[in-house]
Formats: sequence, C-alpha cells, structure tokens
Amino acid sequence: MNYDRIDVRILEIVQKNNRLTSEVIGEMAGLSPTACQRRMKRLRSEGIIEADVSIVSARAVGRPIQMLVLVNLERERSDIIDRFKKAIKTSDEVVNGFYVTGDADFVLYITARTMEDYEQFTRRFFYENSDIKGFKTMVIMDRVKAGFAVPIEPPPND
Repeated sequence: MNYDRIDVRILEIVQKNNRLTSEVIGEMAGLSPTACQRRMKRLRSEGIIEADVSIVSARAVGRPIQMLVLVNLERERSDIIDRFKKAIKTSDEVVNGFYVTGDADFVLYITARTMEDYEQFTRRFFYENSDIKGFKTMVIMDRVKAGFAVPIEPPPND
C-alpha cells in the first residue's frame, strides 16, 4: 500500500476525530478540501482506512460487565478455526475477537448486561460447541484506554 507524508498526517488526524470535515482535515494537512477528499477516498479504497467508527461506552448502553476470554480449541484444524471465526463474527456479545499465538487460540472481548447474561452466553457459545476445549474468563475491572489508533510511520523514501 502506498502512502506519503501527507497521507500520514491525514491518518493521524482522522484517527483522533473522524467527524472533521474535509475542509478542516485539508487545512490541518495543508491540502485543499477537494484534494483531501480524493486522498481520503483512495485511503479507504486501498483498505488503509478500514472503517469509520465511534467508540461507545458499554456501561452507558447497559452492558457494564466486560470480559476478556481466552479460548482454546479442541484441535487446530483450518475448518474448526474457520467455523469459530464465523461464530465470533455473528455474535453480538463478542465485540472484538483475535486469533492469537501462545497459551490460547483466541482472545475475545465480550460485554454483558449481567453476570447471569454472561453465564447464559457461555452455555450457548462455549459449552454447546464441541470444538471448544476450554475457556478462561477475566473480568475487566476498569477500561483504562479504548481506541483503535495505530502509530503511523512516514514511508522511508519520502
């Protein structure tokens, strides 16, 4: 993927606030609004910008119970991994899911209204799935930082 120093500046700006207009972003990046719009469109079409999202407080919308769950699969076969990835994508309770190396096969970030709701979710999602060897739940005490901003280095030859 090709990007230059101006693209880096645009990416830094929109990672902090994606609600700014192209006029404001362009001014901050030293571009006209039209040039800024063209670059933003290209950054999206090339997949450098994957999505424009808002970070919602789980607590504020009635889902104060938050967990990180380490999941181990029965076997590491591609069909089992693919099935579990699909299950993650279709579950509303799973906010984020990561296929990882190390002691677990997957790490999930899950929200729930109550611990009883989480227990019902575990019965449905984990216990009824014969591909799951086991899982370990860590309840989040305090969300210290939330975001998706990625540090971006300027291209080496720019």
